Amino acid sequence: MGLWFISRCAFTAAAAAAALRVSSGARFARGAQLVRARDYSDVTDRGHEPVCYELTHRALLRLEGADTSAFLQGIVTNDVTLLNERAALYAHLLNVQGRTLYDVILYRLGASPGTEPDGVLLECDAAVRDRVLKHLKTYRVRRQVSVRCCPELRLWAALPPGPEPPRRPGPPDRVLVWEADPRTALMGWRLVLRDDRDPRDLLGSRIGDPEDYHRHRYRIGLPEGVRDLPPGVALPLESNLVALDGISFSKGCYIGQELTARTHHTGVVRKRLLPLRLSSAGTPPPPPPDGAALETEAGKPAGKHRAGVGELGLGLVRVAHAAETLVLRTGGGGGEGEATTVRAAVPPWWPQDQDL
Repeated sequence: MGLWFISRCAFTAAAAAAALRVSSGARFARGAQLVRARDYSDVTDRGHEPVCYELTHRALLRLEGADTSAFLQGIVTNDVTLLNERAALYAHLLNVQGRTLYDVILYRLGASPGTEPDGVLLECDAAVRDRVLKHLKTYRVRRQVSVRCCPELRLWAALPPGPEPPRRPGPPDRVLVWEADPRTALMGWRLVLRDDRDPRDLLGSRIGDPEDYHRHRYRIGLPEGVRDLPPGVALPLESNLVALDGISFSKGCYIGQELTARTHHTGVVRKRLLPLRLSSAGTPPPPPPDGAALETEAGKPAGKHRAGVGELGLGLVRVAHAAETLVLRTGGGGGEGEATTVRAAVPPWWPQDQDL
């Protein structure tokens, strides 16, 4: 069995820079303005130490072997050679049609910066861990790479205590990984420990409620896992992979590369995954089903609600309607059913000098 790639795969740095044009749909009608979401959730605005959250909804796989970097380079969106300098890297695994299958974070193990890592930890959604493992083994094809699950390890997120620019604490002892989240500084740090270690002993921090972690994510518009990024449905550029530093347009071929590069090169992205806030008259908004349709007040299709917690969520929104008040209906369509008002916002990590 062999792997086949589309030959049109190399882009120069100049071409990649020219591709950073943004969608003309960001010119909103009637002078409406799309506001920027709050940087931090209320739960991180207290205390002086990071709050640690155990990420049981995420799983870790370990890849080792002489061909590990070359193998990953052909199946993830980002440039894996950057792990020679960086300690963590965000990326997506795509299908051959260029749609997202799984979001992952890669962590360099061992070795000094500037050298090949001794191995790589791959973080993925725990609900699809076995599918990710099967995907990796499918494309391994005679390469010298071993892949295994790591039930002996625990993954934690340490969120900064307030809205000031986060400062990295000193590295605690006896940890496998202690690195800044590669997606945005607003997500703090990632910590990997053996299952007999307690982060409170290492950081002097308190343990937070995992729901608060997800509320923080949704408030700042940060997707994570298959609810936010449905496999085979989500497109990487609509999911803001460029702004989250999760893709390279100069690395060469990888699975799903051609459609993604062509879309980026045209500069037209008509829909974006944005943070949403739901409200309804007098009562807390009912939880909408994942994938519920969003409409404008005039009844025009405006996108889909992806997932959320309480009044916070993520939605794939048509950029042309993003600044408008939107409506989500449950129990019926065509103006029927219970209506919930929805407002979209610009993620706080979105580059200040770019439109959507």
